[in-house]
Amino acid sequence: MTTKIRTLIADDEEGPREQLRAALARLAPEIEIVAASVNGCDAWDDCLAHEPQLCFLDIRMPGMSGLEVGQRLSQLAEPPQVVFVTAYGDHALTAFEAGAVDYVLKPVEDARLEQCIQRLRQRQSLNGAVPDDDDPEHGAAHRAGSSAMPAATLELLRQLLPAQRPSMRPIQASQGREIQLIAPDDILFFQSDSRYTRVVHRDGEAWIRTALKELLSDLDPGVFWQVHRSVLVNSRFITSATRVDENTMQLSLKGCDEKLPVSRQFQGLFKGQ
Repeated sequence: MTTKIRTLIADDEEGPREQLRAALARLAPEIEIVAASVNGCDAWDDCLAHEPQLCFLDIRMPGMSGLEVGQRLSQLAEPPQVVFVTAYGDHALTAFEAGAVDYVLKPVEDARLEQCIQRLRQRQSLNGAVPDDDDPEHGAAHRAGSSAMPAATLELLRQLLPAQRPSMRPIQASQGREIQLIAPDDILFFQSDSRYTRVVHRDGEAWIRTALKELLSDLDPGVFWQVHRSVLVNSRFITSATRVDENTMQLSLKGCDEKLPVSRQFQGLFKGQ
């Protein structure tokens, strides 16, 4: 049976992005490009939507950097393999050469990309690649093919990412002629639909036009946890996580009667001790 490796590529520059797409098609026919993201926020959102097994992430992207996306991916229940795409002189290159992370340099050369692909093929996680056809065991095969991101990779990401984030700015919500400023500390959760994002806070709720994925770069990931593709919650208000059945989990929040869903990808955030 022909197998495919569900793969995401992310680069804000069209030229390098399409060069990588063409090189992968030429060198690794088992790779199936399920998304080609044009910035870090889109890459994160596309990962949640398509659940790739392999990601090629440019380090320098607007919104969220490739490193930030990689760190978020590492927290998923089934994180994909990650290869960073970087340039000569990048500050991360020396660290990558220590061998903790796969990387390729821009412009991508076939010989180096082929070496990277060979390494990926050898990893156990790719032995369980997703079948190419409409196999009913698609999900199970995908889960069987995933593995946790190596501890060395996580430690490297922690070293490379900024130690401190800038202070979170108030959320600005228009209400008629008035613009309401909502302090992030007062926000219980964000919930998005196809057009708007609902902001539920201590004193009520408001609606903004900013998409959830675009809020991520301004909010502290240690405080605001994404628990569903459409829900971002202030962890300081979470009082409990309840498993309803094998696949369903809900959150209860202090001062709020609503229950928030936790998707399968994020249920690993609540393991108990």
